[in-house]
Amino acid sequence: MRKFIAAAVLAVVAATGLSACSSASDPNVLKVGTEGTYAPFSYQEGGTLTGYDVEVARAVGEKLGKRVEFVQTPWDSIFAGLESQRFDLVANQVTVNPERTAKYALSQPYTTSEGVIVTKSDNTTITSLASLAGKTTAQSATSNWSKVAAGAGAKVEAVEGFVQAVQLLKAGRVDATVNDTLAVGEYTKKTGDTGIKVAAQTGETSKQAFAARKDDTALITDVDKALAELRADGTLARLSEKYFGTDVSK
Repeated sequence: MRKFIAAAVLAVVAATGLSACSSASDPNVLKVGTEGTYAPFSYQEGGTLTGYDVEVARAVGEKLGKRVEFVQTPWDSIFAGLESQRFDLVANQVTVNPERTAKYALSQPYTTSEGVIVTKSDNTTITSLASLAGKTTAQSATSNWSKVAAGAGAKVEAVEGFVQAVQLLKAGRVDATVNDTLAVGEYTKKTGDTGIKVAAQTGETSKQAFAARKDDTALITDVDKALAELRADGTLARLSEKYFGTDVSK
């Protein structure tokens, strides 16, 4: 009898647990993964998450009639978080490339920019992408810029983000770092750091998009529709001007 009662109790607990899990996903909420440490795209200001990507994601959520909840996640684990369903969408300057297009459902781009090579201000040996051959760069391990640096023949030292990359650069532990010109411009504008410089452009124009799981095509279709509306009503241009002084959404 005790075994029967115990089994019945366990069955009730299990059923309750399953019910709780199945109702945990709120159809009125859009969960978005973002770093929160990558200005001016996703960062904390006065204890509040803000940035270009954050505001674009909020605007998309409004168009979809959903409340946006952000889940701050380090870049190098952000796609693992997406795949494990911790969130529905990644908003963190996801560069469109063949590898990501094959693995994820990507939205239409909402940012266009180019890559730059950053060195110490007194460096005279790095003047082009080809100059990185045999040098060491600091990059987020899974970023597109890491692939660009490695493709140029550089040895890549993994870091958590651009600020840490600059710290290693100024300490002389690496020779350069490759990143987005918009992020580099924001860093120098806010910090006034004269110890680094843009030594060269990578020669690549990149486009950034939202990323969802590969089978979540319905969500990306809705996101694309929302982005088209935000482009048409001037919201993307306004947010671009706010953060960059120019329209990077074209």
